[in-house]
Amino acid sequence: MQDLFDQIYSNGALAIFWGALLFHLILPIPLSSHPATLWRAFARILADKVNTNHSYSQSLISGTLAWLLMTVPAVIVLIALQPLVWQPQLFELALLLLALDWRNSEKLANGLSDALTKEDKVAGRKLLEPILNREVSTLSPLGLGKAGAETVVLGFSRNVISVLFWYGLTGGIGAFTYRLIQELSRAWSPSRQTFLPFGLPAVRMLAAMDYLPHRLFALLIALGNKGAGIVKQLKVEGSGWPTPGPGWLLVAVGGKLELSLGGPAIYAGKKPSDLSSADALHLQRFI
Repeated sequence: MQDLFDQIYSNGALAIFWGALLFHLILPIPLSSHPATLWRAFARILADKVNTNHSYSQSLISGTLAWLLMTVPAVIVLIALQPLVWQPQLFELALLLLALDWRNSEKLANGLSDALTKEDKVAGRKLLEPILNREVSTLSPLGLGKAGAETVVLGFSRNVISVLFWYGLTGGIGAFTYRLIQELSRAWSPSRQTFLPFGLPAVRMLAAMDYLPHRLFALLIALGNKGAGIVKQLKVEGSGWPTPGPGWLLVAVGGKLELSLGGPAIYAGKKPSDLSSADALHLQRFI
């Protein structure tokens, strides 16, 4: 036991990893007081100022510049702060703790489970409405279950798996930066017509950062029972999704649990079939 403790203590990254998980389990940061909420609010204010071009190409350029304006200074400040802190391990712990967030997904899953058990569609829609960009007012209990399952699965993958993946590669700064990039993609999601194409750079960057962790998590889920069949499904169905990372993950979860995930969704009163092929491709239900 002493050897195990000494090994964990001597490995600072591993101690920070377990410390952040323990802190988040015992005392999670409320969403209303989380710095990410302020970051997203500032992103929307910035978008109101610069997302004014009606030209597709100009709007795309504005979105790219706005993304760089939000992200690059934040990374520079974090890097500049690193040598100034008293204990680098505490700095890493704080950043990882701010990046992690599975308790809100857990809370959503429990709330939806209770609402669907009671067949309370109104309560289920209220839980999903502030999280999803798609319309939820017309969702049936089956639709609420599917939308909730997709949201919880992708929420866990992004807020835990992807965060830990980038922490392992780039430390606390990389994990927290990933969380900030995720919040930008939510604030400027092109599933809302006002942010198409302005939000495409933010969504594409998040999709690039999610590509490996989502796929690795999907393969991990596929292990064991029904593994061979799920791998075949991934090859056939995974490539048909606009964002391959989430596509693989939902295919793997659906195959493992025998659930039907995905399907058409309504954004701003329109189905993907009502839009141009380019617009339909860029609708990101999960952001």
